[in-house]
Amino acid sequence: MIIECGCENSSHVHIRFIRLHSRLLYREGEVRTEMTQVEVAYHYGTPPKLATMRALDNMREVYGIRRISFDESARKIRVEFDASRFKEPVIAGLLRGTGLDLRERLVLA
Repeated sequence: MIIECGCENSSHVHIRFIRLHSRLLYREGEVRTEMTQVEVAYHYGTPPKLATMRALDNMREVYGIRRISFDESARKIRVEFDASRFKEPVIAGLLRGTGLDLRERLVLA
Protein backbone atom coordinates (compact mmCIF):
# COMPACT_ATOMS: atom_id res chain seq x y z
CA MET A 1 0.00 0.00 0.00
CA ILE A 2 1.37 3.46 -0.85
CA ILE A 3 0.05 6.57 0.85
CA GLU A 4 0.85 9.82 -0.86
CA CYS A 5 0.34 13.24 0.67
CA GLY A 6 1.12 16.65 -0.74
CA CYS A 7 3.76 18.71 1.05
CA GLU A 8 4.61 22.41 0.98
CA ASN A 9 7.07 22.12 -1.90
CA SER A 10 4.60 19.99 -3.89
CA SER A 11 6.72 16.86 -3.54
CA HIS A 12 5.17 13.60 -2.41
CA VAL A 13 5.98 11.55 0.63
CA HIS A 14 5.80 7.82 0.00
CA ILE A 15 5.20 5.53 2.93
CA ARG A 16 5.10 1.85 2.19
CA PHE A 17 3.54 -0.58 4.61
CA ILE A 18 4.67 -4.17 4.45
CA ARG A 19 2.92 -6.96 6.31
CA LEU A 20 5.40 -9.54 7.55
CA HIS A 21 4.73 -12.23 10.10
CA SER A 22 1.57 -10.50 11.33
CA ARG A 23 3.25 -7.22 12.18
CA LEU A 24 3.41 -3.96 10.29
CA LEU A 25 6.77 -2.46 9.33
CA TYR A 26 7.21 0.94 7.76
CA ARG A 27 9.86 3.53 7.19
CA GLU A 28 9.24 6.92 5.64
CA GLY A 29 10.85 7.44 2.27
CA GLU A 30 12.06 3.89 1.73
CA VAL A 31 10.94 0.31 1.72
CA ARG A 32 12.12 -1.77 4.63
CA THR A 33 11.74 -5.49 4.28
CA GLU A 34 12.78 -8.44 6.35
CA MET A 35 13.27 -11.75 4.64
CA THR A 36 12.93 -15.28 5.86
CA GLN A 37 16.30 -16.49 4.68
CA VAL A 38 16.71 -20.15 3.82
CA GLU A 39 19.79 -21.91 2.53
CA VAL A 40 19.67 -25.07 0.47
CA ALA A 41 22.56 -27.16 -0.85
CA TYR A 42 22.84 -29.74 -3.62
CA HIS A 43 25.42 -32.04 -5.11
CA TYR A 44 25.99 -31.58 -8.81
CA GLY A 45 27.47 -34.03 -11.29
CA THR A 46 29.57 -32.75 -14.15
CA PRO A 47 31.37 -29.44 -13.58
CA PRO A 48 29.42 -26.49 -15.02
CA LYS A 49 30.50 -25.18 -18.42
CA LEU A 50 30.88 -21.53 -19.29
CA ALA A 51 27.29 -21.18 -20.55
CA THR A 52 25.99 -22.72 -17.31
CA MET A 53 28.11 -20.36 -15.22
CA ARG A 54 26.74 -17.39 -17.15
CA ALA A 55 23.19 -18.61 -16.59
CA LEU A 56 23.92 -19.05 -12.87
CA ASP A 57 25.27 -15.52 -12.77
CA ASN A 58 22.01 -14.28 -14.29
CA MET A 59 20.06 -16.29 -11.73
CA ARG A 60 21.63 -14.24 -8.95
CA GLU A 61 19.73 -11.24 -10.28
CA VAL A 62 16.36 -12.89 -9.65
CA TYR A 63 14.65 -10.99 -6.84
CA GLY A 64 14.72 -13.18 -3.75
CA ILE A 65 17.96 -15.02 -4.56
CA ARG A 66 20.51 -13.68 -2.09
CA ARG A 67 23.62 -15.75 -2.69
CA ILE A 68 24.95 -18.64 -4.76
CA SER A 69 28.19 -20.31 -3.74
CA PHE A 70 30.18 -23.30 -5.02
CA ASP A 71 32.44 -25.85 -3.40
CA GLU A 72 34.11 -27.23 -6.52
CA SER A 73 36.15 -29.90 -4.73
CA ALA A 74 33.02 -31.45 -3.13
CA ARG A 75 30.81 -30.56 -6.13
CA LYS A 76 28.32 -28.72 -3.96
CA ILE A 77 26.28 -25.62 -4.70
CA ARG A 78 24.54 -23.58 -1.99
CA VAL A 79 21.77 -21.08 -2.58
CA GLU A 80 20.48 -18.61 -0.01
CA PHE A 81 17.02 -17.29 -0.84
CA ASP A 82 13.92 -15.57 0.50
CA ALA A 83 11.49 -18.30 1.59
CA SER A 84 8.55 -15.92 1.41
CA ARG A 85 9.10 -15.68 -2.36
CA PHE A 86 10.36 -19.16 -3.30
CA LYS A 87 10.11 -22.74 -2.15
CA GLU A 88 12.93 -25.27 -2.47
CA PRO A 89 11.53 -27.05 -5.57
CA VAL A 90 11.46 -23.72 -7.42
CA ILE A 91 15.13 -23.12 -6.60
CA ALA A 92 15.98 -26.63 -7.83
CA GLY A 93 14.08 -25.91 -11.04
CA LEU A 94 15.93 -22.64 -11.57
CA LEU A 95 19.27 -24.42 -11.08
CA ARG A 96 18.32 -27.17 -13.51
CA GLY A 97 17.16 -24.51 -15.97
CA THR A 98 20.68 -23.10 -16.08
CA GLY A 99 21.96 -26.44 -17.34
CA LEU A 100 23.54 -27.50 -14.05
CA ASP A 101 23.70 -31.28 -13.61
CA LEU A 102 21.85 -31.18 -10.28
CA ARG A 103 21.84 -34.36 -8.21
CA GLU A 104 20.54 -34.86 -4.69
CA ARG A 105 19.65 -32.22 -2.10
CA LEU A 106 21.95 -32.10 0.91
CA VAL A 107 20.78 -31.81 4.50
CA LEU A 108 22.41 -28.79 6.15
CA ALA A 109 23.35 -29.11 9.80
